Amino acid sequence: MAEPFARHRQPWKSEEIQKLHLLAGKGQSLRAIAKALTRTEESVKERAKADGLKISKLR
Repeated sequence: MAEPFARHRQPWKSEEIQKLHLLAGKGQSLRAIAKALTRTEESVKERAKADGLKISKLR
């Protein structure tokens, strides 16, 4: 059974946003970025869309 998300609906910190921009700029996959930020892929995808970032679809 999967463990519950401890960070569910937590606001994004500026450090996390910077890391998201950095990793997306390097061409990292959605899964890799989500794992690095300890957030769900859906959360990362929504934040990237809000910031106008393109994220690689590769896994």
